Amino acid sequence: MELNDKIIVITGAGSGIGRALARAMAAVGAKAVVCTDLDGKNAAETAQMIGAGATSATLDVADEQAIEALVKQTEDSFGTIDVFVSNAGYGKPGGLDLSTEDWMHMMNVHTWSHLAAARAVIPGMLERGGGYLLSTASAAGLLTQMDSGPYAVSKHAAVAFAEWIAINYGDQGIGVSVLCPQAVRTNIGGPRKPGEQAKGQASFDGVLEPETVADACIEAIREERFLVLPHPEVETYFQRKANDYDRWLRGMRRFRDRIAGG
Repeated sequence: MELNDKIIVITGAGSGIGRALARAMAAVGAKAVVCTDLDGKNAAETAQMIGAGATSATLDVADEQAIEALVKQTEDSFGTIDVFVSNAGYGKPGGLDLSTEDWMHMMNVHTWSHLAAARAVIPGMLERGGGYLLSTASAAGLLTQMDSGPYAVSKHAAVAFAEWIAINYGDQGIGVSVLCPQAVRTNIGGPRKPGEQAKGQASFDGVLEPETVADACIEAIREERFLVLPHPEVETYFQRKANDYDRWLRGMRRFRDRIAGG
């Protein structure tokens, strides 16, 4: 799919990958880019950077009714949505120590928001004969996230849901891509001091700029390719995991100890 003259909605567009995607999609000729974020001020700043053709809205993607309302408002204002980008996300370390509510909220943001978006836009896309969904998951959705149980689980679920959509609607004109990067220079891990480098599992293969990731997404959409892997190492790790799961688990335990040891 080419993005010129398309109407696009992006969640989590107030910063990072979402902001870079909004600007990049506008640059390749999108007709309208709706920038949404939990922080409405940041979303508005993104829209202002783009200028004509961009609007903004405050959106909590954990609220299914809010997603439905946004889709209706967008279609009333601009017309039918061609591309929906489910990008909003956040990080929170922990596992069994976290409350069930913490786990549920991360599932709401990272998984059920994708379901809500699909429910809201796919029927109309089917009527028109096509549309596209881009979901931001993570390399954690193919591998795991050792320091955050709910992040690993919710990102795996996001990948699985994208697979299910691609299998069941791909022959009806619905394109699906799922973004699975490692470390990207965003605020998801919390603010860092100037010059401070990202640390932890995801940063061992380098930290990419959001603009690089956005370009990879646009290329994948044009090619209608399911997996978007800006860090090519992820494909190798994923293959190793599939070829020998137990060996991969042992390797991940060693990797965990290596990180813990500094």
